[in-house]
Amino acid sequence: MPKRKIIIAIDGYSSCGKSTLARQLAQQLHYRFIDSGAMYRAITLYFIREGVDLQQPEQVQQALANIHLSFELDEKNGACEIHLNGENVSRAIREMLVAEKVSEVAAIREVRVFAVAQQQAIGKGGGIVMDGRDIGTVVFPKAELKIFMTADPAVRVLRRFEELYPSNPAITLDEVRANIELRDYIDTNREESPLRRAEDARLLDNSNLSREEQLQKVLGWVSQLENASDKSA
Repeated sequence: MPKRKIIIAIDGYSSCGKSTLARQLAQQLHYRFIDSGAMYRAITLYFIREGVDLQQPEQVQQALANIHLSFELDEKNGACEIHLNGENVSRAIREMLVAEKVSEVAAIREVRVFAVAQQQAIGKGGGIVMDGRDIGTVVFPKAELKIFMTADPAVRVLRRFEELYPSNPAITLDEVRANIELRDYIDTNREESPLRRAEDARLLDNSNLSREEQLQKVLGWVSQLENASDKSA
């Protein structure tokens, strides 16, 4: 009998490696990976391009009505990449300009309602790994496995710096640190779906873990759930 496919919800602070872990899990388990952060970044990119005034609800609603997001498989690298109105924006959404605005955009209620509805539709039927800020608390509160990721702030700053430096050699550690601190504040203090650890979420501090070590740790959690499910069936 095939094992039941579950929903794995991964939440946590920026630059903790949520998307990296989610991709690894999806590959190992043959699940679909949905990068909810990429969805918010793509929305932010559209708002920036169109000059949307975030203080004007009508402009926000009108812009959202013109946004179509999809995840499509890149056959060359096997990655599931986000497309904004038919354009592959996987690289464009990682620019610093988007990073500086995404938490502010994601805090807007209309934006979250728009994104959450799409995320829930994608997740029907299970067999997905989704990461973000409110996946285990709002999007999939009944997910079988919830993980809350964190890491030492200094580690997170260095990881983000190393990600940005190749495309922006002028960037400084101080700029990255200020951006992460601002995003943390907005994410944890916004009125709509603030970042918080679900009561039943397992804590994963990967400050001193390699990617392979954290992957094996979480695969162990998945195995425990599968075994428990088999026994109760």
